[in-house]
Amino acid sequence: MNLLITGGAGFIGSWFVRAALRDQLPALAGARITILDKLTYAGNLANLHPVSGIDRLDVVRGDITDEALVDTLMRRHDHVVHFAAESHVDRSIQAAAAFAHTNVVGTQVLLDAARRHDIARFVHVSTDEVYGSVTEGSWREDAPVAPNSPYAATKAGADLLALTYHRTHGLPVVVTRCANNYGPYQHPEKMIPRFVTNLLSGRRVPLYGDGSQVRDWVHVGDHCRGTALALTDGRPGQVYHIGGNKELTNKDLTALLLRACGADWDQVAHVPDRKGHDQRYALDDSKIRQELGYRPQVEFAAGLADTVQWYRENPGWWRPLVID
Repeated sequence: MNLLITGGAGFIGSWFVRAALRDQLPALAGARITILDKLTYAGNLANLHPVSGIDRLDVVRGDITDEALVDTLMRRHDHVVHFAAESHVDRSIQAAAAFAHTNVVGTQVLLDAARRHDIARFVHVSTDEVYGSVTEGSWREDAPVAPNSPYAATKAGADLLALTYHRTHGLPVVVTRCANNYGPYQHPEKMIPRFVTNLLSGRRVPLYGDGSQVRDWVHVGDHCRGTALALTDGRPGQVYHIGGNKELTNKDLTALLLRACGADWDQVAHVPDRKGHDQRYALDDSKIRQELGYRPQVEFAAGLADTVQWYRENPGWWRPLVID
């Protein structure tokens, strides 16, 4: 397999690459991997240091909206996993243009190139945020998208575009939508690493509103295992949810992080809620369990403890990235 990974120097993409090259994703054993990554603030070559000496890996710095570059790379590959995206909700609220350009136009450029070169499988990696908010129960894959942030809207647009390339052109596209990811190497703009790195630095952490918002959490390793299953065995034209089945309010998660870092509630700053903040996300992932045999393997308490410990032991990785 010759595999093109977009966004492969980011948090989730680099985990997928490391796991594949270490043969931790058995169906991808022996795959040759090319990463295409713009290496913005969220892409970090240090994420690839553990596998940088493996000759099955090639890293190309470039933009997924660069049609000529994408076409050149696509012709040398037979499978694509598309992780690359602008992904931070707060940034999308402040300035949405980059999100529309990268997430929608970039996906269209990749899909067109994949169609020209008869790619065997194209996995488009998306998010539960495209559905908006759900009061009770959980979303199935046929639920309508109803995004509430510019980020989520651009991901929903890219999802729908990818699925139309299957319906219109017969391109073997599979879309995955995952719960909130956590784990080592996550940029400290996201909640868990931001809270952990702030607390380890003796700084306060910002909790939006009353902290009652509910999120389902999945370890990045489980997400990557589910993505690999979608790549090798998913049905073209289908959407698969990848969940962690661990719902927590942001307040409850904050309490766990305070305890793990030896801090108390005096280090929590309650800040005005985010505009358009979704109250609850919840995925029904029975489809990928029944069809592809997916099961989360990382128990949340152990995964969270390992994540906190990783940040504790790797300040040289995260201190240059910390935001105010």
